[in-house]
Amino acid sequence: MTLYEITGQFLELLTWAEDPDVDEQAFSDTMEALSCEIEEKADGYAKVIKQLQGEAETIKTEIDRLNSRKEAIENHIKAMKGNLEQSMIVTGKEKFKTELFSFNIQNNAPSVVLDVDEDKVPEQFIVITKKADKKGIGQALKNGEQIDFAHFEQSRSLRIR
Repeated sequence: MTLYEITGQFLELLTWAEDPDVDEQAFSDTMEALSCEIEEKADGYAKVIKQLQGEAETIKTEIDRLNSRKEAIENHIKAMKGNLEQSMIVTGKEKFKTELFSFNIQNNAPSVVLDVDEDKVPEQFIVITKKADKKGIGQALKNGEQIDFAHFEQSRSLRIR
């Protein structure tokens, strides 16, 4: 779907949909103001939706590319800091100043290291996270069990093919 396939009214809707500063109520009012039959309106909406889905996918791809680049840069930073720290330790210069920066190697806060497997840690030091088993609850409901704390709720959504 390309922009030239979208009529003027729907092009305005697309422009507003792409603008993060547009008020939700104004956007909704613009959608309602489109004057045409439901079928024509549905086609127009579908064109705008497909255009926006394409743009969202393009943005996602760019985010993934930038995240990969960010990760590579962070890895280079970590390696450079490691090399600098190692050089400072080897040369015995663990604290000094230059015209631009101050450098020092200091102790971090101590961290706990387990000397045994986690399953051998006494119960008093175990944290348990409580989480409902929705899959199990759903299966019980499907099997006809009476459960007073849960129920099925059917939702509906639009599919455009």
